[in-house]
Amino acid sequence: MPNFVSPGVYVIEKDISDYPPTINSSVVGIVGFASRGPIAGLNSKKATLITSQQGLIDTFGEPAEYIKGQALEGALEILEATNSLRFIRCASGAVNASNAVTIGGCPAVYVSGTRSAPLMQKARGNVLGISAIGSNDGHGVGGLAPYLGYGGTSSVRLTATVYDQSRNKIVDGKVYTIPSGTIAASGSTGEATTIQALKKVIGGSLDADRIGAFANANGVDASSFIVGEAAGNVATVELTMEIQNHVGTWEGILGLQPINKLGALGTGVSSVTSSGTSIETSSVSYLVESLYPGDGYNAGTTPAGNTSGVSFEVAVNGGENCIEQVNNLGTAVENFKAGTVSSAFLEKALGTSFDDRTSDYVIGNFASGTYDNTLSVTSLTSFEKPITSLVGTALTINGVQGDSGAPGISTADPRFLKLVQGTYNLAGGTNGIPTAATHGALNEAAAVATTVVGSVRTDGGRTGIEALDDPVLNISIAIAPGPGVGDNQTIQNALVTKAEQTTDFLALLSPPYNVGKTGDAIEWSNGFATTRTAAINSSYAALYWPWLKVFQVFDGKDRWLAPEIYGARQIGVTDSVSDPWFAPAGFVRGRLTKPTDVEVVLNQGDRDSMYSGGNVINPVVNFPQNGIAIFGQRTTQRQPTALDRINVRRMMIYIKKQILASTQRLVFEPNDQFTWTRVEQLLNPMLDDIARRRGITEFKVVCDETTNTPVRIDRNEMWTKVLIKPTKTAEIIIFELNLTNQSAQLGSL
Repeated sequence: MPNFVSPGVYVIEKDISDYPPTINSSVVGIVGFASRGPIAGLNSKKATLITSQQGLIDTFGEPAEYIKGQALEGALEILEATNSLRFIRCASGAVNASNAVTIGGCPAVYVSGTRSAPLMQKARGNVLGISAIGSNDGHGVGGLAPYLGYGGTSSVRLTATVYDQSRNKIVDGKVYTIPSGTIAASGSTGEATTIQALKKVIGGSLDADRIGAFANANGVDASSFIVGEAAGNVATVELTMEIQNHVGTWEGILGLQPINKLGALGTGVSSVTSSGTSIETSSVSYLVESLYPGDGYNAGTTPAGNTSGVSFEVAVNGGENCIEQVNNLGTAVENFKAGTVSSAFLEKALGTSFDDRTSDYVIGNFASGTYDNTLSVTSLTSFEKPITSLVGTALTINGVQGDSGAPGISTADPRFLKLVQGTYNLAGGTNGIPTAATHGALNEAAAVATTVVGSVRTDGGRTGIEALDDPVLNISIAIAPGPGVGDNQTIQNALVTKAEQTTDFLALLSPPYNVGKTGDAIEWSNGFATTRTAAINSSYAALYWPWLKVFQVFDGKDRWLAPEIYGARQIGVTDSVSDPWFAPAGFVRGRLTKPTDVEVVLNQGDRDSMYSGGNVINPVVNFPQNGIAIFGQRTTQRQPTALDRINVRRMMIYIKKQILASTQRLVFEPNDQFTWTRVEQLLNPMLDDIARRRGITEFKVVCDETTNTPVRIDRNEMWTKVLIKPTKTAEIIIFELNLTNQSAQLGSL
């Protein structure tokens, strides 16, 4: 308490309004394989939260028969009953899908201009880029000088046709005209007027996205390049420059010069066709990879005829940038506007690694070749820089950047670099599911078990079943279902062991599909089978059988699904209509409407054998008229105690989580009567609430000097004893029918 030494009025606030928080009791953890999405413990530190069926498909892809196990199928079924599920994707040696996007040079033509002073003003048209254009100063070949002696009475026009990499016309014969009266002689005071006039006509209004002047390889300032929007060896620009002479006739003007790597050295011409270049991806490429591994990112078509996977689409755009679009399942999901220069550098726009990603689907790197040999590059300082300043490596080039009839820019060092237009489908992704082909027939099951059981990594990440060991996830039920996974004894044992270690969840299991008849399933559960050599005996596990036939909409076929999927589903149904301490079985909370058949038809004798005599299998029964229902709620505990029932075990998991969440703030409080009373005041209302909701018939909380002896207090321990009488379920309902004679007095019976 604070000490007050002077007169006054003081207010002290203390918060002792503790109450038990709400706990979601039906969070399901599913461990298994998928074709896409984050891999727990590797590129995702935790199990992924899924709250809808569409969210599951968007993140982890659709189910497919070739994917081992039935984690995806199970998740979709369970999400019909709960909106909170944690999916743990397992993988070993998975590969990202990728594609090498071609880099190329745009077609470019030099327009004769002054060499004595750089013209750094910039402009860009709708389809053409131009840095500046001016008169020849008398030192170059061609140019406008021979035609500027008409006293400003002539007009100049430029006719342009532009093709993209798909040979589509972007511009078809568009004419740009400089009116008469705006052209001045070389070196005159009106020269700037001429330049600005042509810029205004060709370049349009000034903005931040333009093509600028650059210094050529000899260090001589160069300017006045007209550059096509699209890169690639098919992209072209066709230009004709004409001037109106003194009699009003249009005639060619030698103002266009083919270019090479040294600048404007070609002979001036009045008409030119300039082509672009494309760099073979075996030399260098922009490597686009899926954010996560898996063949679910491979673009293609599903068996149902739907578009699958991810593609990266490059569209033309003026200036140094392109429009990059990411398509998922045939639909555009993301757009970027970026290029190879600092104003909007492509690697910054898209992200180069998982940690700095801006896309939810892909990352990209400039790479040496078509593989992930990432080049350490920085953004180019200007659009005109040659590619060697970016990659510094030998290249194989298709096309010649410049006039097709002239030497052009050296094909070893093209400029005006952009991504080449086109759609690039991601391919080559693998799921990381061990198969006989990858591990051999004898080692396949062991490799699957190792992958699904998982491990604790040195960086703290947890993979597979180990990822369930996280109290933050609040998982209450866990499954690893399906052929090749859920029938693996090593995986089943690991799931049950983890449930017992954490005491946080109930593990649901089943015998393998096609195990045989009822006796075979019982023998399997008791450890007398080839695929199971030890009995399952734990209050943190439950067994369901037989398997269920369900129609799968993704491929239009009937599938046999593991029954523990529906055990988990009906637990979610139970929590939504009642409470965790109600039995998830019977015709009220255990009735299944989606399955169409059961693997084995069970009669009364089968059910009696499975559920009694130390046997612990919960029957799934197809009743005439009443349909299919789960008709048992045993845990696999063989000892006859209250914990041999699912409803009691689930209630105890729920109570444990509530106690932990409610009393964490009491740690380091004084171990005295005041704190003991606070504990009782916290737990009594919580247990009373459960009792009023039919989970407990009687309870008592003891936290006093009888539980906290001097020795315990000296050890800094505070003990609380909680006594609970759980409500039992009426699993066997008996009606005794008595016949009496007519003289019997029924009121006395």
